[in-house]
Amino acid sequence: FAGWFRRLLHKSKSSSTESSLNSSRSASPSPSSSSAENSTSTSMSLVRSVRLSPTSVLDINASGSARWAKSYDVCICHSEVDLELVEELVSYLESQPESFRCFLQLRDAAPGSAVVTELCDAVQNSHCWVMLITPDFLQDPWCKYQMHQALAEAPMANGRTIPVLKGVDRKDYPRELRNLYYIYMALKENSFRQIRDTVMR
Repeated sequence: FAGWFRRLLHKSKSSSTESSLNSSRSASPSPSSSSAENSTSTSMSLVRSVRLSPTSVLDINASGSARWAKSYDVCICHSEVDLELVEELVSYLESQPESFRCFLQLRDAAPGSAVVTELCDAVQNSHCWVMLITPDFLQDPWCKYQMHQALAEAPMANGRTIPVLKGVDRKDYPRELRNLYYIYMALKENSFRQIRDTVMR
């Protein structure tokens, strides 16, 4: 009789444990299953959203686009000696259908502001930084300063530094930029198009 009673107690305990487990499972899924379900549903919804509206990612002119989080699309870093070429580049970029917003130091810097402040603000408020590397760029301490600012900003800002070489030997290419691909400016029109395409990426 004692053995029968023990078996009955054991049976009722295990069935009550099972029922409580089943009820807790139905009430709230276990963390592992819920996280798995959530990650699956999240990844599926991401896949769906990307498949349904691929153009929304590409539409840089949309008002909700990340483009508008910063004041400028492109900051041009250059020597004053190269101003004429840079003005042509800025004119080209700003006349494109995307109407790129370019920071040109002599045009856009606030009069009376410190050079350091303006250069840092321009770098922080731009998505891309074009470095027009010429022999005069290599001699200009402000160009080097702005180049270092852009390199420091890029990883945090998810931006792109675009070196453009003109009249500079490969051996004189700044060491700090040697891990980046560059555009070599031979034909102006082709180089301008390359810069535009790189900014678009």
